[in-house]
Amino acid sequence: MTTRRRVLAVTALAASAALVLAGCGTTEEADPGSDTASGERITLTDGTGTEVSLDGPATKVVGTEWNVVGDLVSLGVEPMGVADVAGYEAWSSAVPLTGEPTDIGTRGEPSVETVASLAPDLIVATTDLPDDAVEQLRDIAPVLQVESANAADQLGQMQANLEMIATATGTTDQADAVLAEFRQAIADGTQALADAGLDGTRFAFADGYVDAGQVSIRPYAPGSLISDVTTELGLVNAWDLEGDPAYGLASTDVEGLTALPADTQFLYFSNAVDGDPFADTLSTNAVWQSLPFVQSGDVHRLPDGVWVFGGPASMTAYVDALVETLTA
Repeated sequence: MTTRRRVLAVTALAASAALVLAGCGTTEEADPGSDTASGERITLTDGTGTEVSLDGPATKVVGTEWNVVGDLVSLGVEPMGVADVAGYEAWSSAVPLTGEPTDIGTRGEPSVETVASLAPDLIVATTDLPDDAVEQLRDIAPVLQVESANAADQLGQMQANLEMIATATGTTDQADAVLAEFRQAIADGTQALADAGLDGTRFAFADGYVDAGQVSIRPYAPGSLISDVTTELGLVNAWDLEGDPAYGLASTDVEGLTALPADTQFLYFSNAVDGDPFADTLSTNAVWQSLPFVQSGDVHRLPDGVWVFGGPASMTAYVDALVETLTA
């Protein structure tokens, strides 16, 4: 993290953090007989409205979803357990894991036995985790669930999630620094794109997968986190589709791409493990090859390892990668 980015708008960040934390967490003096190191008891209301109480800042933490793992790592908290470690390293390596966390199973179905063996003092999950899994995990340790996504305010939700996790782990100063770096990346990126004459450029971000030889495409419509971050940079989302109310994601096929404007910058992400349906499967597809932005070379695969559903650290990496790609 650069010093230049750390010094951004500290006063504004402090005010914002105070507003969020006033609604989601408090600290109080612990019982005199408590053996907690911090001497403070922390009470939080999580993304499900559940009150979560901790004897002090959590240090032995397990993360069941990649966005919360990325938040923990960016806050300087080394998670002792992570869901699908190999998947995280393939899709979210821009916020690299520290240490050697134990793999606790899949993101949708973590191994209760493995988590219990780690004896954590906090399990951080999202509202996407099935209720039955949450109930089982609560028998092991307090479970703090952050809201997975919110298409009505992705950036506000992203910040609130980071700050809630920071309160639970006693890392609010680090949260301020992470948010400052993200905001500086937005400011720097906006200026760089404007200097390159790209202000107002239309973009379409997507990912894709192959099923029985056919490519299904998932547009990141207005309301997605990627859309909200990219439009902050002064670009314009070219997708004229309605996404889901949580993630802002839509669905289309290759023919659906013909509705995009000719001057669109088409952006997508993939990784070496799962393959690249746009460069591979579509390379001989006549509809794909006929698209104006394909013919003009305005199709860009973003660098691997940037998790597009992640927290501020992931979005900082995304902004830097996007700006470098479009201004190269």
